[in-house]
Amino acid sequence: MIIDGKVFVVTGAGSGIGRALAQNLSAQGAKLVLADLNADGLQTTQAALTHPGHARCVTGDITKAETRQAIIDTASQDFGGIDALVNNAGVVAVGPLADADEKALELMVRVNLLAPMLLVRDLLPTLEKSDCPTIVNVGSMFGDIAFPLFAGYSATKFGVRGLSDALRRELAPKGVTVTYIAPRAAKTGATGAFEHLIEPMKMKLDEPEQVAQNIADAIRSGKRSSYPKGAERLFVFIQRMLPKLVDNSIIAQLKSLKS
Repeated sequence: MIIDGKVFVVTGAGSGIGRALAQNLSAQGAKLVLADLNADGLQTTQAALTHPGHARCVTGDITKAETRQAIIDTASQDFGGIDALVNNAGVVAVGPLADADEKALELMVRVNLLAPMLLVRDLLPTLEKSDCPTIVNVGSMFGDIAFPLFAGYSATKFGVRGLSDALRRELAPKGVTVTYIAPRAAKTGATGAFEHLIEPMKMKLDEPEQVAQNIADAIRSGKRSSYPKGAERLFVFIQRMLPKLVDNSIIAQLKSLKS
């Protein structure tokens, strides 16, 4: 897909990976509809773009129908349609599932998994009018390798991966490209929720700009999926073929955390 001149909807664009991706796409000439619940964050993102005049901000909750309709209306009225939807918005809560707050679990399911489903459903009629309709779902390495203390989050990201596989097959006859992105954790504001786990669980964090570059590269090449380079990619293979080895390794890390 050629990014220059195309219309992208990016959710979670008010900070972190979403902001970095908006900057990356703007530098390549994209037109942007940026969505987030944080109005101030969206304004900061827009001001940091190479072409701020080619971006529009939609402030609202993407789990709500009125916000999704506002995205469609803004893209259609200001840019004539939508070429690509990037489902990037996400929230994370960590800790033992036995202690999990019910509202926090519900929020993760609604934002991380239900919202992408609803956005695809609602934006698809507009997307299908593009000559290069593209859906990009930003998952996580936790969508392949389920970590203890991240049970709820991992479950939502496993769901995003399954959603991506199903949509890819369902929408292929319509010419829609579906790309699944599985980044490592990134150095964003959300990191504070699990900062105490990074060292003992041997988690490697990437800069948001690097994740954004990986997403942009995957969009340009129309990749089926994109995983970070390094040991994690091997770990994913082992997880699928010899999961007990991964069980033992991660359980040992958890035990060291509790000792």
